[in-house]
Amino acid sequence: MNWLHWSLLSAFFAATTAILAKVGIRDVDSNLATFVRTAVVLVFAGVLVALSGSASNLRDFTPKTWLFLGLSGLATGVSWLCYFKALQIGEASKVAPVDKLSVVFVIILAALFLGEAPTWKSGLGGGLIAAGAILLALK
Repeated sequence: MNWLHWSLLSAFFAATTAILAKVGIRDVDSNLATFVRTAVVLVFAGVLVALSGSASNLRDFTPKTWLFLGLSGLATGVSWLCYFKALQIGEASKVAPVDKLSVVFVIILAALFLGEAPTWKSGLGGGLIAAGAILLALK
């Protein structure tokens, strides 16, 4: 499978996450729900690492790797906390599209910090995603 297959699977499972989470966070604190979700992800990822035998590769991590993966983890945690709070008080069919504005932010941040040159395709696609998110979020 190539990157596109994995990306489509990611999108599908992200969609199921929204639906399952919306049902699961009814009548509970969204921060506690995020903690439970994170614990499940941690156990699941740990099982995958154990089964694949890749834990020994930790010795290859540099301080820079640890720093940026740690910062990425913090960003993920904040994102999940915000997402669950938004799902708890909003409609999943509106929250999820707005959350996908992350694609637009990635295009911008990749240009600023990674030197990835935006193209007319990424500009048009990002613009369409932004327009779609706004359209879907409107009442």
